[in-house]
Amino acid sequence: MSQCPHVNLLSLDAYVGGMPYEELAKVRQQGSMVYMDDPENGVPCWAVVKRDALDFVSQHPELFSSNLKGAFPMEVPPEEVEIQAVMQENIIIAMDPPKHMKYRKILRDAFTPKAVADMESWLRKGARQIVDRVAKKGRCEFVEEVAAELPLMAILELLGVPQEDRKQFFDWTNTMTFADDPDVATTRDEANAASFEVIAYAAELAAKQRENPTSPVVQALLNGEVDGEPVTEEMFAWMFILIMVGGNESTRTATSHGMRLLIEHPDQLQHLVDHPEDIPDAIEEMLRYNTAFIAMRRTATQDVEWNGHHIKKGDKVVLHYHAVNHDEDVFGDDALRFDIHRAKRMPSMRREIRSFGIGEHFCLGMNLARMELKVIFEELIPRLRNPEFAGEVRYMRSFFINTIKAMPIRFDPEE
Repeated sequence: MSQCPHVNLLSLDAYVGGMPYEELAKVRQQGSMVYMDDPENGVPCWAVVKRDALDFVSQHPELFSSNLKGAFPMEVPPEEVEIQAVMQENIIIAMDPPKHMKYRKILRDAFTPKAVADMESWLRKGARQIVDRVAKKGRCEFVEEVAAELPLMAILELLGVPQEDRKQFFDWTNTMTFADDPDVATTRDEANAASFEVIAYAAELAAKQRENPTSPVVQALLNGEVDGEPVTEEMFAWMFILIMVGGNESTRTATSHGMRLLIEHPDQLQHLVDHPEDIPDAIEEMLRYNTAFIAMRRTATQDVEWNGHHIKKGDKVVLHYHAVNHDEDVFGDDALRFDIHRAKRMPSMRREIRSFGIGEHFCLGMNLARMELKVIFEELIPRLRNPEFAGEVRYMRSFFINTIKAMPIRFDPEE
């Protein structure tokens, strides 16, 4: 059994200064799957930090459950056990087969490549409006004014939510997702209160959509049936939250980190100014280098032996997507280097990264996320010229989502 001596991957403070790349590389040197203590929560876990182990766990849901202890890597405080149990029964990321696939099918058609391609012109118009609002100022708070905008606009459009409610949902999703960051919420009660407010909003939206259908996604949920039974109002509300958070925070995070990396590598940014046709390849490297979701959880359903590791029934298993996306055995000895040309050297890269997971629980929204990233960077790279940081880059206190909470930048103002 490998015991990790380097860093507590589940510490809330492990990522507040940015991703600990070198420390994670040391963990990978211990093996594909590393047993480690968690002194903060007292629950040891298997940290999955290389691609072979992640694929094995992800592709064997009969051995590693998303439902037994939930899919989120954090431990649940005693006072939240009841609400967490309700959530686990009602969101697809915490479902096991065969239940999981039955509910996933309800949403699948709304996120096909064709459905997303049909949104490109709308997304591009929105991206231009976003860049228009900041280009002449010569400076902006990039996260809130740029990165957060297009994902929110897109997911609200998909869900039939009025665009004027965008700021409210930005605040709600931050509070629900980052309750452990004192700049966002002072108590976990605030996060729970935000969840209940979104649930109430979802109930009102469902009623409006029944009278005046405008959202194919909402209609799919409202009209969906599993084993002859309709989707319950409670499940609709939790699914609404999952789609809202998953479709908002993840792409916002990828956009923020993508811009950060280009500012830190001005030669690569200039290449994209000169060769915008390479932006899609750059997107793949952005997704690899700073994976939005840091980690998810599985629980062993029985004793499992894999490559010399003896995993016991009930053991906590943490899938560390960020560490896996820097696996030197997959991406080479320079895996810790950001390189927008990597995809040209590695034509299979799109299939190799695990930013969207693999197996039954791979992200339904990956086509939409890639489209949003492509569109926003195609619009902002030629217009926000010579960008540089105008203040500290600040990160959320979280070991779940790799989010930048503030990144002020300056650039040449448009004439």
